[in-house]
This record gives sequence, C-alpha cells and structure tokens, in this order.
Amino acid sequence: MLRFFRFLILALALCPMAATTAVAAKLVNINTASVATLRHVKGINLARARAIVEYRDTHGRFTSVEHLIRVRGITRSALNQIRPQVTVGRVYKNRPHHRRPHHYY
Repeated sequence: MLRFFRFLILALALCPMAATTAVAAKLVNINTASVATLRHVKGINLARARAIVEYRDTHGRFTSVEHLIRVRGITRSALNQIRPQVTVGRVYKNRPHHRRPHHYY
C-alpha cells in the first residue's frame, strides 16, 4: 500500500511538468502561421489574424512577439493575452544564406 501512495505522489508531482511541456509544444509561430492557424490562438479573431498576415507580408518577418503591437487591431491588453501562446521561432540577423566551410575564409 505504501508503494502505491509513493507512486501516486510521484505521478501527481510530475503532472504539472508534463502540462507545461505540452503547452510549450503548442506555440504558434507568427512568422509562418496562416490565418486559419492564427485563429486557434485565444485572443486572435478573424480580423486580427488577417491583419497579422497582411502586416507580415508587407513588412517582413517579426523579430519579436512584442512587434505585434504594430499590427492594426492589436492592443496592449490583447498582446498580453496572446504573448504566451505565440513565438517568432528562430530569428537570424545578418546571417548569410550559405555558409562556406571555415577554411575558405
């Protein structure tokens, strides 16, 4: 019986970690997401999703989630709600398209 309770306590202790990992895996990349994908984010309706994609097509990739504030229809409170659910993925600044091996430099 003691063995069962130890197992139960361990399982409950690990449960929040599993939930955190699952949430982190579901981040939406605002640089690659379509309008339909953006609609799955809580706080982004159809108009905001279209505005995000339009802004991205016009101005290029987002380098920070904070830059969503520049999009028409995204307020500070909306950004605070959206921020934990989205990412910009990897951002490479001044990165060459093709890297040569080091012995060519």
